[in-house]
Amino acid sequence: MASEEPKAKKIKLSKEEKTEFPTKKAPAKPSPNSLFGMGNPLLDIIAVVDKDLLDKYTLKANDVILAEDKHKALFDELVKKFKVEYHAGGATQNSIKVAQWMIQEPHNVGTFFGCIGKDKFGEILKQKAEEAHIDAHYYEQDEEPTGTCAACITGDNRSLVANLAAANCYKKDKHLDLEENWKLVEKAKVYYIAGFFLTVSLESILKVAKHASENNKLFCLNLSAPFISQFFKDNLMQVMPYVDVLFGNETEAATFAKEQDFETKDIKEIAKKAQALPKVNTKRQRIVVLTQGKEETVMALGDKIDTFPVLKIDPKDIVDTNGAGDAFVGGFLSELVQEKPLDQCVKAAHYSANVIIRRVGCTFPEKPDFN
Repeated sequence: MASEEPKAKKIKLSKEEKTEFPTKKAPAKPSPNSLFGMGNPLLDIIAVVDKDLLDKYTLKANDVILAEDKHKALFDELVKKFKVEYHAGGATQNSIKVAQWMIQEPHNVGTFFGCIGKDKFGEILKQKAEEAHIDAHYYEQDEEPTGTCAACITGDNRSLVANLAAANCYKKDKHLDLEENWKLVEKAKVYYIAGFFLTVSLESILKVAKHASENNKLFCLNLSAPFISQFFKDNLMQVMPYVDVLFGNETEAATFAKEQDFETKDIKEIAKKAQALPKVNTKRQRIVVLTQGKEETVMALGDKIDTFPVLKIDPKDIVDTNGAGDAFVGGFLSELVQEKPLDQCVKAAHYSANVIIRRVGCTFPEKPDFN
């Protein structure tokens, strides 16, 4: 932040430290590689299905799970029996793409790391990343094929079944630690990792999170799915002290609260309690942002709770809610990396999500219509 720029509104954080969030000043021009994401690159296989298929594979209408042996046949069945569309996916990669789309210029503001296979699906992901103007650096290995995610759409619900495969093979020492890759990490100002990556490489996440904390940069994490808070609680809570911005939806927040013994189901109280969890970098207070589908978005910062109504949409215009959460985060990050005020970040988040749910997959028109 240049010294001559007008100072932002100050928020008292601790006796000695204050953090500034920009209010009325010229936004920071985003530079290449200023936004960094690391996660599971997956090829989404999207189909509108019937309840029978969900029942056959014991899937909930609105859920995210990791594929087990009993789900292996699902991927073939989708392709054989339903009209499928293939889209480059994976939660973190989606969010980085949406942020880049919102920013437009320059290209490659977003960097993305993840692991793919040396195969056709891997080539598609590389091509799609290039088309989206993000700077993707994949760790490529040939032991496992590129990961896939079955998105089973019924009405405005989506049931996601992720077969991580190659995505599960990301290695800190083989990729993140390499000098040319770590230099890209150091270039960034804002970091985003979806909670899903906690199942893959905790040590990679911690290395990035500690770098952000030690250099007073912004580290953002998503709760991502109820199973993360339930079954990967230890990993999640090792990273939590480094989290500057925590995202989640109402279902994930409820599970997190239960697992953390918050003893409340009230979303505003959950946001407050998550905000108050221990934090390493005391120069910044944690921000907690919780979405609730078509209900208002809740944001906690300090003792303050703000709510933001989402953009109205006719239910018949909703095509696929699959990428809504990823798009919300992407919109938020696009403004955060430009040091815009938090209410503007939420506004951009709502706009992005509203655009994406009108389309199949996490896809978007050529240019955004947002200001």
